[in-house]
Amino acid sequence: MQDLELLMPAGNLEKLEYAIKYGADAVYLGVVDFSLRAMRKGQLITLDNLKEAVDLAHKLGAKAYVTLNIFAFNNDIKLLEGCIEKFKDANPDAVIVSDFGIINLVKKYMPDTPLHISTQTNTLNYESVKFWQDFGATRIILARELPIADIAEIRRRVPDIELECFVHGSQCVSFSGRCLLSDYFTNGERKANHGNCSQPCRWSYKLVESTRPDQYYEINQDERGSHILSPKDLCLVEYLPELIDAGVNSFKVEGRTKSLYYVSAVAKAYRNAIDDCIKDRNADLHKYFIELKKVGNRGYTTGFALGHNNSDSYSYDISKGLAGADFLCEFKGEKNTEGAFFVKIKNKVLLNDEVEIITPDEQFTAHITRIVNTQGEEQPLGNTNDDVYITLDREPVNFKYAIARTTGVKEHVS
Repeated sequence: MQDLELLMPAGNLEKLEYAIKYGADAVYLGVVDFSLRAMRKGQLITLDNLKEAVDLAHKLGAKAYVTLNIFAFNNDIKLLEGCIEKFKDANPDAVIVSDFGIINLVKKYMPDTPLHISTQTNTLNYESVKFWQDFGATRIILARELPIADIAEIRRRVPDIELECFVHGSQCVSFSGRCLLSDYFTNGERKANHGNCSQPCRWSYKLVESTRPDQYYEINQDERGSHILSPKDLCLVEYLPELIDAGVNSFKVEGRTKSLYYVSAVAKAYRNAIDDCIKDRNADLHKYFIELKKVGNRGYTTGFALGHNNSDSYSYDISKGLAGADFLCEFKGEKNTEGAFFVKIKNKVLLNDEVEIITPDEQFTAHITRIVNTQGEEQPLGNTNDDVYITLDREPVNFKYAIARTTGVKEHVS
């Protein structure tokens, strides 16, 4: 069997650590000026701490791939020339690239660093894969528009290169994400292919008739609304056996701007699903699909993987991801002298609430039996953003990376 890798996003240093602890074999990360995601929260990864981030991944036993996959203008090339030594010093396990100019610079200054060709290059066929292989690439991140059958043919015709594909997360309405809508609708202030997309595919639209400029008409004349461009999120967890048989080496999850809870829960689900597939190719993977409904999503689709992407792949009624379970609190790795856990409340919790605890090694339900604030006063609840101590009637063994969420799956998630 080929090597199988779970590749998770690392939007900041904390998410990087949680992604690996929850099962990632590798993480991908980038700095704002050269990456297709502009992060805004947490201990962001910058040129100054890029080496620290890569070193942390290595210390935790995972690989780290750095994204340099913008489409570069002259100013971008000049900027990269001035700082590429910092990328070299960080010593990533590979660089993810799409622009030929950036590729030339990486090959010049970082000749020993493997090249991973970004999905932004729209690699759809085996001749393109051969071209990139001849050009020096060690891995191709295939376009999301590829059916599994086409991936299998690429593997048959090019057996000696690593293939990576997306299996989970947000999808773009544009071809492999090469979108200009954001650029146009924001007068160039939010460039999609420079990591700052305003996500116009998630907006609600109305029609305007030219002779009646002040009158707006719904585009869809039914109850589903008017989010005509918004794709559902990709979820291929139940098709991992087919992807493995097709020859995929790395299973990639989208989401560098997603929450710590999203990264942890999705990593755990796919880690367990991949491990089950290795043990038994006929393993029941539907339970992991249910688990993935508990994180934010716009409804799930298999996209192009099965060869029949259609109108059911679009989310006409919502544009924002809705989670089937609420992220309640993050354990901060401390216990007081009374054995209570110090946590950061993410959504309001009440005394005696039943919650689901997940850690890298465990998953179970428990009840909150006590809530105490930092002044030692007992409380009936913990409000969003509060720092409190909670006591549980069942405790996690490894609580440093534990998180709590509501039990079950809310009905609004399809």
